[in-house]
This record gives sequence, structure tokens and C-alpha cells, in this order.
Amino acid sequence: MGMIIRYTSGPEPRWRRALEQCWILECNIDPLILRARLLHSQGDQRDARAVEEELQPVF
Repeated sequence: MGMIIRYTSGPEPRWRRALEQCWILECNIDPLILRARLLHSQGDQRDARAVEEELQPVF
């Protein structure tokens, strides 16, 4: 899939660099987004749409 960025705690500069690297790589933090992308890439549109519905805001 892509590079895995692990949660980093500790001194502010190290944490900030890890977060900036994640943004540079356009990582998605939400596992449901990653799951939907994987399903789309595998051609499983029906299940991908079902996962995407879980991501919709509830009002």
C-alpha cells in the first residue's frame, strides 16, 4: 500500500516532524479511508461504497 507512519510521542520537534512527514506523504489517518481505497483498488466498488458511507457525517 504505502509507507506506514507510526504514532510518535515525545519531544515536540520529533512529533512535529513525524506529523509533517505524514502530510507530505498525504497519509490518511482514518483506517476506514485506507480500507475504502484498498477496496476500490481491488475493484470491490460495492464494499468500498459501503465503507465510505460509514465516513459520512451524521447530522
